[in-house]
Amino acid sequence: MTPALDAADLAGLRLAIAESRIARRRGDMPYGAVLADAAGAILMTAQNTQVTERDLTGHAELNLLRAASRRFGPERLRGGTIFASGEPCAMCAGAIYWSGVARVVFALGAAAMHRLDPGDSAAALPDCRALLAGADRPIAVVGPVLEDEAEDAFLDRRRQPSTKEEAPR
Repeated sequence: MTPALDAADLAGLRLAIAESRIARRRGDMPYGAVLADAAGAILMTAQNTQVTERDLTGHAELNLLRAASRRFGPERLRGGTIFASGEPCAMCAGAIYWSGVARVVFALGAAAMHRLDPGDSAAALPDCRALLAGADRPIAVVGPVLEDEAEDAFLDRRRQPSTKEEAPR
């Protein structure tokens, strides 16, 4: 059962989805990530840069955590939340563990990402939830959530935001 998400969670997730659109339009893989501190304040955003920076590790979550750890340090990341437009891969799950972040909320699940991009070999790796379940500290993993919105962004289809829920901050 997926824990209930509040309006701030949905806004953070929609912001990550918006970041994925930016990456796609720039020519990168369509992934975005957002970091919120333990109090829920948005600290920063990032996008995938694998293509434009010719960096195989340029995943949105890694770019986000690299920049955030330099800017804020581990004490500010501890207890925070990462919102990701797609389920974090094994590499990103490792970085999430080391960052001290306590929670991951993702939109598009690995199975859906593989369906949309069958050449994505990450689908063969253990999923984020399974990897982080073995951590020596609790890391909550919530998702997929808003999967249809994330799929639209992944495929760069335009979609009108819902008026029932809060827009991204």
